Amino acid sequence: MDSIDLDVLKTCDAWLAAGRRCQLVTVIKTWGSSPRPIGATLGICEDGSVVGSVSGGCIEDDLIDKVRSNGIELARPEIVSYGISADEAHRFGLPCGGTIELAIEPLGPESRIGELLARLLDGELVERRVDLASGAVSLARAQASAIQRVEDGALFTLHGPRWRLFIIGAGPLSRFLAQVASGMDYRVVVCDPREEYRSGWNLPGVELVHAMPDDLVIEARLDARSAVVALTHDPKLDDLALMEALKSDAFYVGAIGSRLNNEKRRERLKLFDLDDVQLARLHGPVGIYIGSKTPSEIAISIMAEMTAVKNGVPSHMLVPHAAAPQPATTVACVVERSAWSAA
Repeated sequence: MDSIDLDVLKTCDAWLAAGRRCQLVTVIKTWGSSPRPIGATLGICEDGSVVGSVSGGCIEDDLIDKVRSNGIELARPEIVSYGISADEAHRFGLPCGGTIELAIEPLGPESRIGELLARLLDGELVERRVDLASGAVSLARAQASAIQRVEDGALFTLHGPRWRLFIIGAGPLSRFLAQVASGMDYRVVVCDPREEYRSGWNLPGVELVHAMPDDLVIEARLDARSAVVALTHDPKLDDLALMEALKSDAFYVGAIGSRLNNEKRRERLKLFDLDDVQLARLHGPVGIYIGSKTPSEIAISIMAEMTAVKNGVPSHMLVPHAAAPQPATTVACVVERSAWSAA
């Protein structure tokens, strides 16, 4: 499954290959509240078909109506704003008087969408430059620090590479986590050297490997767009992955298990020359507290914490699963209340 914005590029490429005219709409600036972030995209075909989203729907309706009424008239990119006045903000469903600025780009063979997709498939971080006066497009390998911007008469957008998630273990929880992560456009790799767990695994779009976890993590060359989650409950496998992942640039490293088991795990990992700073990066027990009980709920909890870390949400705004209320506390409260009631 592709993310919304990758699906936009693929659909626009298919429209162009079929000889149909289309245009790409990109959010380039927002003020106040906005339903979609900077960089969000929308593709519109000449018949009014759309893919993607740049707002809650009303701006899409206006853009579609213009294409259906007048066709795709643009010969070069154009920048438009919605929600300048309070009336427009209300009309287009922009909350709290929000304003959104869009770049509308007519696409053609010279737009290099196919080439962009090929480079993304190779795992490259690509900067796409669109000259706003001529519509000319160039592609270049982007620096990790690059941001989307408009400068010197050109729009610069960033694309790829996909975020990666390496899951250790091929159990039921891994299946749910892989499905959710795939839906969020992660490239998901599941590693389990145990044949009995790999048999019957057939999740489309998810790579299943039987390598030893530490070998996989080393070969993957984890970067700041990579995450590792160990879910086997078997220290012989989980610890192998963790001891390498915690030394890497991975933005998130987590492990399933109780508080007690994770404390024991941290003590074991010290034997592999991991220092306190590296051990502090371990999210264990993995996930944030949402009262999760079932594998599907635990998968949501894990992805919620991963997403928060990826987006730079301060840790004090989250309740990690490791800090979840303890049953003993709840029991004590019940006993105290019962005693108070009896009195």
